Amino acid sequence: MKKIVVFVGVILFFSIRGFCQLEKKSVSLTVYNQNFALVSDVREGKIKKGKTVLKFDDVASLIDPTSVSFSSLNYPSSLNVIEQNFEYDLLNPDKLLNKYINLQIQIITKDGDIYRGKLLSFNREQLIVEGKKGNVSMVNRENIRDITFGEIPEGLILKPTLVLEIENKKETNHLLQLKYITDGINWKADYVCELSSDDKKMDLTGWVTVDNKSGATYKNAKLKLIAGEVRKIQKYRHYDVMYAAEMKKAAGAPQFVEKPFFEYHIYTLNRPTTIKNNQTKQIMLLTASDISVIKKYIYDGAVYRYYHYNNWHNLPYNDKVEVRVVFENKKENNLGIPLPKGKVRFYKRDTDNTTQFIGEDYIDHTPKNEKVELTVGKAFDIKGERKVVEHKRISSRVYQDTYQIKLRNHKKEKVEIEVIEHLYGDWEIVKSSQKYKKVDANTIKFVVDAFPEKEVVITYTALYRF
Repeated sequence: MKKIVVFVGVILFFSIRGFCQLEKKSVSLTVYNQNFALVSDVREGKIKKGKTVLKFDDVASLIDPTSVSFSSLNYPSSLNVIEQNFEYDLLNPDKLLNKYINLQIQIITKDGDIYRGKLLSFNREQLIVEGKKGNVSMVNRENIRDITFGEIPEGLILKPTLVLEIENKKETNHLLQLKYITDGINWKADYVCELSSDDKKMDLTGWVTVDNKSGATYKNAKLKLIAGEVRKIQKYRHYDVMYAAEMKKAAGAPQFVEKPFFEYHIYTLNRPTTIKNNQTKQIMLLTASDISVIKKYIYDGAVYRYYHYNNWHNLPYNDKVEVRVVFENKKENNLGIPLPKGKVRFYKRDTDNTTQFIGEDYIDHTPKNEKVELTVGKAFDIKGERKVVEHKRISSRVYQDTYQIKLRNHKKEKVEIEVIEHLYGDWEIVKSSQKYKKVDANTIKFVVDAFPEKEVVITYTALYRF
């Protein structure tokens, strides 16, 4: 059907039974990066003495009704909440038609025909209407232009509504605060990094993306963002890219003020903003320039992460060498600020001064003075090879293997490569052609120089006891 015409009274966004109207004073929104938010709505108005019903029909449709807190800020002892209900039986065409079985309606078709009478029944294809003279008409729903009803039947509402029954001890002007938690609104951080021509420096711009699917619009809201892992118990609910160059042009002074808060970090926007329902909003979080970085090459040649025992022949290996960018989140490195988790995209200008995308990775919540290591891709001109060249079974629980690792550098310059090897059981390195460092109980690392068009060979023998 094209539309449904309903004659009803005006519904206030925030209404009270009687003549009392409340003026909206402020809205505060604290968004957590776990897809929920805390809403604080402050309004002012005169409330009569005695019992009164308040209806909030601009609350989020994904509100958690059990989280609602309502109070008077200026006269807290004068006002008590007796009962609260969240009504979400929303109006839709079929629910409205069902309520009007055996009641009078008017139908206007696309052809201009008018049918007035009692609605007998309906389905997806047609409506059956009985006229005043007892004649029965079947009207195809695809041919219906308008249906007119007298009023909205009891029990159906236009939007989710929070209904509070309160008791006021004296008639006075109250400053009222409604607070609740809603799902369906999330925020994340996105970072854009542009590397220098020599890969030793980068400029960083951080963006906040707020995605609102909570079912409400927050106009001129005071926005705060919480970064951290807040414990929130989930429960069943019963009701229903910008490019680097463009981002850098838009970059200006940071708009968020960051402060520690409990075991988390809170970011406060220094101006009000409107976040509409079903809207994704981006706001600049931070900028930093001339950050020193290190480009690393990592070769981890083992495909399988378990010991092969006697199945060592023709083991597959990884021939790709990872490229990573490493930087320290320190004040001395033009950073030194808590970085919320998010996606980090790397760009670099080519010889034509055109910005090109070179890779991306995720960063976890990172405090200041911590090292950040991100993988941006695989090196095209460096290849690795790894194989077991000798395998001995000393006894039923003791094995000895000799490994050979080859690295070939086809770049024009020398590079340093970190080679990661994984060991098992109670292990011991019997001999090695290169120096190595023990990283942890099951990992060692070789650091070698690979010269242009040269091959580097590492061999080592490990003894395993299981």
